[in-house]
Amino acid sequence: MADISAPPVTEPRRSLRGWSSRLIASRGFQRWAAAFPLTRGIVRREGEALFDLLAGFCHSQILMALVQFDIPAMLLDRPMTTDDLARKTRVPRERMTVLMRAAASLNLVKRKSGDRYALTRRGAALVGVPGLAQMIKHHDVLYRDLADPVAFFRGEGDTELANFWPYVFGGAMDPTVAATYSDLMAQSQVLVAEDTLRAVSFKGITNLMDVGGGSGAFLHAVGQAHPDIALTLFDLPEVAPSAQSRFAQSGQSDRLTINTGSFKTDPVPQGADAISLIRVLYDHSDETITQLLAKCYAALPDGGRLIISEPMLGGETPQRAGDAYFALYTMAMQTGKTRSAAEIAGLCRAAGFDKIVTPQPARPFVTSCLTAAKT
Repeated sequence: MADISAPPVTEPRRSLRGWSSRLIASRGFQRWAAAFPLTRGIVRREGEALFDLLAGFCHSQILMALVQFDIPAMLLDRPMTTDDLARKTRVPRERMTVLMRAAASLNLVKRKSGDRYALTRRGAALVGVPGLAQMIKHHDVLYRDLADPVAFFRGEGDTELANFWPYVFGGAMDPTVAATYSDLMAQSQVLVAEDTLRAVSFKGITNLMDVGGGSGAFLHAVGQAHPDIALTLFDLPEVAPSAQSRFAQSGQSDRLTINTGSFKTDPVPQGADAISLIRVLYDHSDETITQLLAKCYAALPDGGRLIISEPMLGGETPQRAGDAYFALYTMAMQTGKTRSAAEIAGLCRAAGFDKIVTPQPARPFVTSCLTAAKT
């Protein structure tokens, strides 16, 4: 029986809703727009953009193949012929021809006379950007997790990436696994540290504690930029001691204090007047982050500062790095999620922090920053 107590639901007239989308979807309009001088350029650009989305997986696999074969490193000093590359990589010549022409179309290499190939500026970055090649190789795991996107977005089944980062669960780790993730994290931290140091002022800080700081890559960068700041690392006992060798090699061992433990089960140590969380929050749930921020607030003195640096969502204006990459990556990890600066600010305020500042990121695909104070 119908519920006569509820007012009838009136649907908006179809002609007033989505008319522009229906017009663009019309095959007749598409044919007209493709031929009309004032619109055919737009049609072409939109068509090419859609095709790039369609072909994007092939593009990423071309990139993966170049890195797996170590071709950028081979071309770093001099151009090489297709025959030379085929011989060195044990790839049939006709297939190497396809790979190199594909790489040239993506502006990773350029074809020169005599069937030789050289690196472009973009291709040279594959060798020179710290951690980039390692991260590309690591993406074979993510690609397998995204092989069935329907199942992925429905949350059906486990993901391989969830088992790659066991540290997020806060438990004991096999030393080999710990070394693998520590190396990858350290490589990727180089650019993060550069952008964080540019965006955030460390003036007035006397002791910085990096919570979840891994092998100390970020702290080491801070130490080189700010010789007067004492440095403290807090992370799991399977991970944190690896920072000793990094600081010993640069003669800074006396500046580093290591405290081991899990911020999920242990309190954050006191003694620092600033705490940094570098690529930590997006690995964990809101519940874990709420507890961590409360522990950081408790550990800091009045006037203490909190520094957060990690990739973030675009918020009201979605952007590719955060919303179309890191959001999927953290979803595949199955433990955390990528958040916007506004969401992180809200969590910080709930923990008691104020004076929240979000500097404009130089490279959002590397990191974004947020600072807060305990007053």
